[in-house]
Amino acid sequence: MDYRIAIVNSSSFGTRFPDQMDRLRKIGEVERVRVAGTCCGAELAKALEGFNVVISSVTPFFDKEFFENKRDLVLLSRHGIGYNNIDIPAAEEAGCLVTTVSPLVERDPVAEGAVAILLDAMRRVSDSHVAANEGRWAERASFVGNGLSGKTLGIIGCGNIGSRVVEILARGYDMKVLACDPVHHDDWAAKLGVPFEYTDVDTVVANCDVLTLNADLNPTSFHILNADVFSKMKKGCYVVNNARADLIDQSAMLAALEDGTVKALAIDVMHDEPPLPDDPYFNHPQVLVCPHISAYTEEGLRGMGEKCVGDVERFVNGEAPVNAKTKLA
Repeated sequence: MDYRIAIVNSSSFGTRFPDQMDRLRKIGEVERVRVAGTCCGAELAKALEGFNVVISSVTPFFDKEFFENKRDLVLLSRHGIGYNNIDIPAAEEAGCLVTTVSPLVERDPVAEGAVAILLDAMRRVSDSHVAANEGRWAERASFVGNGLSGKTLGIIGCGNIGSRVVEILARGYDMKVLACDPVHHDDWAAKLGVPFEYTDVDTVVANCDVLTLNADLNPTSFHILNADVFSKMKKGCYVVNNARADLIDQSAMLAALEDGTVKALAIDVMHDEPPLPDDPYFNHPQVLVCPHISAYTEEGLRGMGEKCVGDVERFVNGEAPVNAKTKLA
């Protein structure tokens, strides 16, 4: 089989580590393809016409209609650990192998990214940096933030990445932890050596000073932070989200920022990426927006790229896939 490989919507894959692109070129023709983040279905199939291997970012959306119109796609390797932009049953029915990056590859970078933007928002780091560069040094007394030590951490989604966020914040800042997750890792929690409790969403938001979202996006977690939940939230809570944008109802969040329920929001994910220039989160005085960089460490990107290149190499050599999400005959 002749292979044509498309790198779709990933600005980071192969740019810092060109050796990974060289390995792909030994297998077949490689091209970068950029489509709208919302692209899907027959339109996406047309954009990828002639390619039978894809390495993709968190967008676009490989839905059922896409696979009905793209029967020659044999491998779809996600340049990341999430795959909610892929219709797995449809891929399986079409005979397309879907693989993702192994969870541990992104665990430290993404967890550290969550902590970084949280601390930035709480201590007004970016705001004060802009002021200093603009010669507004005398305004430094206006950049008063809040500390973390001894506070209560709330977390929604305490799995691969969330558990690492807890380890960093609870151990480093003597925080007690309230966690909401359908899966309870009791042995891990017992070994933490910090006050830790699994509970429900309402209890978490009513009692935490800081809330971090690290859940998968699925029908049960979509808009898990909504107007009803915000009505139960402790006043002045800091919220950080570097998991999926649609864990938050944006209109409800904006209202919570307005009335002081949420003191500041730090996010590294948006509903549309890139978002429209008039997105209400942009230039909001209480919102810190980053362009989906949580995994962007040298170590993280090297590991993610190695996994994707390895996916392609294993496939063409007839070897068993690693971290496959489809079961093919």
